[in-house]
Amino acid sequence: MAIKGATLLHEWFDEVWNKQNAKTIDRLATPDAIVHGLVDEQGKEVRGVEAFKKFHRQFLSAFPDINVEVVDTISEGEKLVARCIVRGTHQGDGLGIKATDRKIEFAGACTVRIRNGKIVEAWNDFDFLTMHRQLDSLKLLS
Repeated sequence: MAIKGATLLHEWFDEVWNKQNAKTIDRLATPDAIVHGLVDEQGKEVRGVEAFKKFHRQFLSAFPDINVEVVDTISEGEKLVARCIVRGTHQGDGLGIKATDRKIEFAGACTVRIRNGKIVEAWNDFDFLTMHRQLDSLKLLS
């Protein structure tokens, strides 16, 4: 399971984020997947792949050159963890913050629960506070 799980997480971050292939979302996640730690425009937790795809589009429109580097993976039972570094340039207004053309780099981890080879639940613990500080957008959020 460890090798297969690690491969799944590497594929998720490479295909979904780095290559911006939204079709991979349907292949690697269940339609009703719960995504903790990410919120929609109303501040509600992202639930289901369609809601995740909307978040995905918005984030990519803000950071079209995004790159997520998977630094480490850990697997235990049906849970997998990837520690990542996210890099990109804020070139769009997709997150409701006017494009700044500033570079961002922040770290985080994603824990997923797998059933039948697909992600059914994810916990995202990324340092979005650091991202907002790098964008100097904290004043815009208050």
